[in-house]
Amino acid sequence: MSILSRRRVLAAWLLLPCCSVIARADDLSVSLETARSELESGRSVLIDIRESGEQDGGVAPRARLLPMSQLRQRLAEIPVDPAQPVLLICNTQNRSSRTLKALRELGGYGNVRFVEGGMSEWVRRGWPLVKPQR
Repeated sequence: MSILSRRRVLAAWLLLPCCSVIARADDLSVSLETARSELESGRSVLIDIRESGEQDGGVAPRARLLPMSQLRQRLAEIPVDPAQPVLLICNTQNRSSRTLKALRELGGYGNVRFVEGGMSEWVRRGWPLVKPQR
């Protein structure tokens, strides 16, 4: 699939309403506990797809910041190497699950999963937050 075709598929998925069906399957998601463990050990890349204003309240330490509104322009920043697990996180998991489904449709993103519960649950648990580095 060409880069232009991939971007069109991604754009179509990202325009779906927020209430669209959330993907829930073992190969699509990870628990918040697993995500934190994977991030802290360096085994996975955590990509925070919340918008900049949402990230201003704090982000997970070592998370990469890639707002959903910039995904089409910055698609190359998402690793596709099967040996490099990538975890998408948003506020509640609605956007990260939709983004995951869009990436899977593009092909080549079998290493990507979304984090159940999102940053709202991270914050609720009192886990560490850092000021975003832009």
